[in-house]
Amino acid sequence: MNRRDWLRTSALFTGSLPFLAGAWNGVAAMSEHSLKGRAPRRLTDAEFGALAPRELKARLFANENPFGPSAKAKQAIMDSIASSYQYPFMHLKELEEKISAHEGLGKDMILLGAGSSPLLTAAGVCFGSSGGNVISGDPSYDDMPESAEKVGAQWIKVPLTADYKLDLDAMEAAVNADTKLVYVCNPNNPTATTVDTDRLRAFCERVSQKTTVFVDEAYIDYLPDPLAATMVDGVKKGQNIIVARTFSKLYGFAGLRVGYIIAQPALLEKIGKVTKGPWSISAPALGAAIASYQDTPYLQDALQKTSASKEYLYKVLKEEGYEYIPSAANFVMFPLKMDGARFVEEMMKRGVGVRNWEFNEKEWCRISIGRMDEMEAFATAFKEIS
Repeated sequence: MNRRDWLRTSALFTGSLPFLAGAWNGVAAMSEHSLKGRAPRRLTDAEFGALAPRELKARLFANENPFGPSAKAKQAIMDSIASSYQYPFMHLKELEEKISAHEGLGKDMILLGAGSSPLLTAAGVCFGSSGGNVISGDPSYDDMPESAEKVGAQWIKVPLTADYKLDLDAMEAAVNADTKLVYVCNPNNPTATTVDTDRLRAFCERVSQKTTVFVDEAYIDYLPDPLAATMVDGVKKGQNIIVARTFSKLYGFAGLRVGYIIAQPALLEKIGKVTKGPWSISAPALGAAIASYQDTPYLQDALQKTSASKEYLYKVLKEEGYEYIPSAANFVMFPLKMDGARFVEEMMKRGVGVRNWEFNEKEWCRISIGRMDEMEAFATAFKEIS
């Protein structure tokens, strides 16, 4: 489902299906069936959010950064209002120049978009419309492979390893003559795990000689050393890979919508034919991105707050006798001791929004890292039903 589809769905549900805590399962189940008229599937975060109540004690279902955007970004938004009747030509150029200088590559190797999602969707359409197959981990973020599947590609899902990481060996083994794209989300969503950087770099070098590799680095800013972990060097070497970045996570731009992909110019030209790219970004969002890009003090402060909230969550889970997957991002996955849909319903009754998954024959909860007051609200509700 693209963003236009979910906006249409949001209007439907907010207008005719107001949230009732005791009826959460029924509403969610109906939406899963009706949105595509086929077998039930997982709601996207956007669809889930459209069904959730507007006011929550803890909004922990969408992997947002509740500490942002930065003060500089907010001021830039205010400053941009007076001239927002103008097309933001110069703003686009300035942001491209900032990213180009920081990454050490040409501006023709950067394609901006209103968040990374439309760029992932465009890549899925480009590489999936000619048939063949696309490969991803399972579970992993599904915007790109699902878009490819919608236009005719086969989606090959490769189970994670025993420690819930992407199985690079199995993904490489699944590549065949019909493979159009291999999608790697690192850190992975929903597990918040990472793969070894050297192994991923070698994987990209080998596999990109056979097909295009798309590396989604939406959560890379949460790693201790993002520059050491990125696959951008592969692009600089001329490899057939695409790297996606977004301001939606650590920068706190989930509602502002700024992202970009990095690749060889020919690849970007191909993808650019099926997306508005930079022309879908508003002037206020561009101004905010320019002001806050690589704002080290702010980013470090957000990281420290995220880390404190995460450690608090770990402590709560341990005290209640729960295990969890160690997280390299701003969310945590842990196995439940009850039905996942019921858990989400019971937490929602208590004003706490979280997501549930089912894989490896287990029920799981994915909880986003929020402010400390939100984590405390989660803890109170969790202890009542755990």
